[in-house]
Amino acid sequence: MELWPWVSAALLLLVLAVQLSRAARFYAKVGLYCALCLGTSAVAAGVCALRHGGRTVQNMSIISWFVRSFKYVYGLRFKVQGRQKLEVEGPCVIISNHQSILDMMGLMEILPKRCVQVAKRELLFLGPVGLIMYLGGVFFINRQRSSTAVSVMADLGERMIRENLKVWIYPEGTRNDNGDLLPFKKGAFYLAIQAQVPIIPVVYSSFSSFYDVQTKLFTSGTIKVQVLDAVPTCGLTVADVPKLVDTCHQAMRATFLDISTQPQENGVAEGSRVQPAQ
Repeated sequence: MELWPWVSAALLLLVLAVQLSRAARFYAKVGLYCALCLGTSAVAAGVCALRHGGRTVQNMSIISWFVRSFKYVYGLRFKVQGRQKLEVEGPCVIISNHQSILDMMGLMEILPKRCVQVAKRELLFLGPVGLIMYLGGVFFINRQRSSTAVSVMADLGERMIRENLKVWIYPEGTRNDNGDLLPFKKGAFYLAIQAQVPIIPVVYSSFSSFYDVQTKLFTSGTIKVQVLDAVPTCGLTVADVPKLVDTCHQAMRATFLDISTQPQENGVAEGSRVQPAQ
């Protein structure tokens, strides 16, 4: 029995479904994004191994080069303000809001030199993705074991100074697309005070005008990125953490709400689903 007619018919139906159904288009694009992540990670891992031989922060420049190409596939544009504020010579902690699986593209778009991320340990086991994160020097923490997480963060604080590293952390701790910022967890702020390094907040506008899981929307769009002024921690102690968290959260929230409701170039409000939490 010939299989090709059945395979051709199935492919044709799939193409028609994608053309006709918004949900099908959404899942097709998300599936392609996951496939791009897996495939690119495998290729980039090979390049990193050949170029640098193993785990090092220098591999992040290679990873960034690969991931930045994703925006052309999806028709995404980044408008960045204050990029030069990330080009500080010494170590620092960079914090940003966390919205969806697309955040990786935004991170790699402006990733400064010698910058690593802190990620949950589960990502280490995602095949090629976990491998490339490991090769890039990502620090993995087990969020289920607070003692282990504290130990990793303490070690990271020492390595930041010793190796002149910038560390990128999502202080909300989880993806959030509710149109506002979640309360911040305190790990990034304890780290900055421990190492006595500045905190640089980075804010990405809401993705809701082009990417929305609830409505199955996934189109092209523009993402505004604003790098805020560094917040110094020199002389601060752990007693200052609550105030430091509040200062950064207020500044980032005000910026997020502002840039998410500014009109795009085509006149459409970018943050159509963005409303301050009640």
